[in-house]
Amino acid sequence: MHTAASETSSPSTPRTQRDLRWRVVDIVVASVIGVATGLLFLIWNNIGYAWFSAADAFTPGLGGIAVGIWLIGGVLGGLIIRKPGAALFVELLAAIVSALIGNQWGVETIYSGVMQGLGAELIFAVFAYRRFGVVPAMLAGAAAGAAAWTLELFTSGNLQKSPEFLGLYLTTVVISGAVLAGLLGWFIVRGLAATGALSRFAAGQDVAQRV
Repeated sequence: MHTAASETSSPSTPRTQRDLRWRVVDIVVASVIGVATGLLFLIWNNIGYAWFSAADAFTPGLGGIAVGIWLIGGVLGGLIIRKPGAALFVELLAAIVSALIGNQWGVETIYSGVMQGLGAELIFAVFAYRRFGVVPAMLAGAAAGAAAWTLELFTSGNLQKSPEFLGLYLTTVVISGAVLAGLLGWFIVRGLAATGALSRFAAGQDVAQRV
């Protein structure tokens, strides 16, 4: 088991060597987050899909506004664990849980989990796993949405649809990812940290230092 030397996210904090290796507690907590997010997906598979269908029926492409909750696993994993692979791990595990329990998309859910997790992971990597504020969180959600849009060009046949549809769908899914996954995920992590549940993680220590 390894102990992280320092994992603060404040820009004013001197840059120090950080241990980015996963601890046992990281694996356990990331797994718990992944399973819990998978269960959230089961609820959203009904509510979110109904919202998606209604919006898309009103204006094709508008349904993307409901997608964000399906992207939240990567944001939560990245913000809490703060180590390489966390965003991908949590989003993929959540997708596997959702697929195993049963949903309308079957194995395609797992493909989506990989792409969406990679989208969020890319943003945390760009920030060198050192910035975990609201901006990186929203960018991670937006990138997960862009990744989902890219995958659906092929898995959902969207490549054959009109430029107007593709443009509106990309816009709405990116906005939804930024807000419903990024911003909401950031608030959820802060809420969990305030309860002390994340005291063994830098995410919890950051909040405690501000109190």
